[in-house]
Amino acid sequence: MFDTLAVPVIAAPMAGGPSTPELVAAVNEAGGFGFLAAGYITVEQLAEKITRTSGLTSKPFGVNLFVPGTRSTADISSYVRRITPFAEKVGAVPGDPRWDDDNYAAKLELVLALRVPVVSFTFGLPDADDVQRLKAAGSTIVVTVTTPSEARQAQQIGADVVCVQGSDAGGHRGTFADDGISPGGGELYGTLAAIRLVRAAVGLPVIATGGLVTGADVAAVLAAGAVAAQLGTAFLGCPEAGTNAAQREALAEGARRTALTRAFSGRPARGLVNRFLIEHGPHAPAAYPNVHHLTRPVRATGEVEVMSLWAGTTYPLATAEPAGAIVRRIDTELSETINSLSERFGRG
Repeated sequence: MFDTLAVPVIAAPMAGGPSTPELVAAVNEAGGFGFLAAGYITVEQLAEKITRTSGLTSKPFGVNLFVPGTRSTADISSYVRRITPFAEKVGAVPGDPRWDDDNYAAKLELVLALRVPVVSFTFGLPDADDVQRLKAAGSTIVVTVTTPSEARQAQQIGADVVCVQGSDAGGHRGTFADDGISPGGGELYGTLAAIRLVRAAVGLPVIATGGLVTGADVAAVLAAGAVAAQLGTAFLGCPEAGTNAAQREALAEGARRTALTRAFSGRPARGLVNRFLIEHGPHAPAAYPNVHHLTRPVRATGEVEVMSLWAGTTYPLATAEPAGAIVRRIDTELSETINSLSERFGRG
């Protein structure tokens, strides 16, 4: 499916608001492929988004599900005590640091019933039986991986495609398990290195993601063996995206560095550095989604210094254009890059 796209660009699923039916449809209509994010919304909200997307584009699109992990045994009481006075300063009440499965089973049944063309999974592996059920309904299965080992596991349960996430990616790391020690929850690979290692480990088609913004970036991952490039940060400034206004402003300024942190959710994620990340990042436990629920009311205040400003390392290169214009520009840049290389080496 992905190797036949008119433009080998995929709009990444971005939970928490940025991924909208309008964004998915705009990318689709420009020749790319869009994903809806099922994370952090109700089953009813997901159903409405799928229905609305189907009304905006006749082309196939995908839905991404968060695979629930095991309940963390980490003691987060000290982090709760740390966050409480901070929350009060910004006029918020800390949330209940509970564990939940994001209504995974019900969302899985929904995409199965609606025969969503592509279903992707992040944070772990779906059951092999569920993979076969989805395939029988006509769905293509994509699993997000960060290491060759995870890719081999994805292949074993019947995944059709792996989305290989490099360490430059914005938002949550797609690691199956967080080691609780290293900044990224495990070994970090740059996007190109991850592609090469995964392609050596499995025979599945590879989607590349992590720090990709321009047509030259897309050319690089295609040359490394990917069938398409998945971009998230590149679309955060689009008018079709549901990106928070404060985050849009911070992205446009382009002045902040990025860092991996567990401060906001209890799972490693890359975002723009702000006061909350600096003050609480070193103390955050590996306890997802407990920490996510704890800090959610604080982040919801919309204050830039306490928000989770997810973004990849190359975010200053992103532009605030309509999604269709971005896809078309990347397509032009991709062609220019290929032609330039051909001319340089006399193979045009």
